[in-house]
Amino acid sequence: MTQEEMLRLVPETLRKIEKDYNVKVLYAAESGSRAWGFASPDSDFDVRFVYCRPEDSYLLLEQPRDVIELPIDDTWDVSGWDLQKALRLLARSNPSLFEWFQSPICYWDQGFGNRFQPLLDQYYDRSRMLLHYGSMAENNWKALQKSERVKPKSYYYILRPLLACRWVLAHREAPPVPFETLRTAMLPVGLDTELDTLLEIKRNAPEGLLIPHVPPLDAFITEELSALQQNREKLPPSAFPGWEPLDRFFRDEIKE
Repeated sequence: MTQEEMLRLVPETLRKIEKDYNVKVLYAAESGSRAWGFASPDSDFDVRFVYCRPEDSYLLLEQPRDVIELPIDDTWDVSGWDLQKALRLLARSNPSLFEWFQSPICYWDQGFGNRFQPLLDQYYDRSRMLLHYGSMAENNWKALQKSERVKPKSYYYILRPLLACRWVLAHREAPPVPFETLRTAMLPVGLDTELDTLLEIKRNAPEGLLIPHVPPLDAFITEELSALQQNREKLPPSAFPGWEPLDRFFRDEIKE
């Protein structure tokens, strides 16, 4: 399945979800490696969306699930969050939301993204972002160290969050989604050859291919993780803006 085919197929699937689940899809975008810009030929599509239910359904004592998930297959992984769940997660500056709404591949948006953006700006918390991306890099690095041969994408799952941390420390905004944007802005000089080689392998080889460790990248990761720990301890959390803006936004949206 090509990206062009998905741009036609996803809206059709979302309309069926609206009918089957009696919801209104507000926004949908690509997440994961295809949005980041380093998908393999056989990578699946990760479609993420936000939806809302009829206003009266939020007054029921027995609330339905706040997630919709379609069966996963080799082509795609489609799931969405209820608006109420999304707003509760936004109160904690959930990084996934920021990535969905900055994805370069948008499948569905009839103005919701523009209405949602001021809330993303208001509830952005640098310390939570740093904790999220730092923990992601640390966990993936621990997993990579257990094997002598690794998947090329394993390095990107470490380098991308590390560069995102650099962005968070340098800017008062969420890091961009495409890896190339992060790389251009945040990668130190001297690692381009190794990354270009990895990217070429990643884009043209199957997901299961294994390669030896890349020593220059290992050294950079080790040094960067050490520096990140010190920077994370110095960065105080942002002041919480309170629930009222989220409550007001929620009420306005479900009345539409």
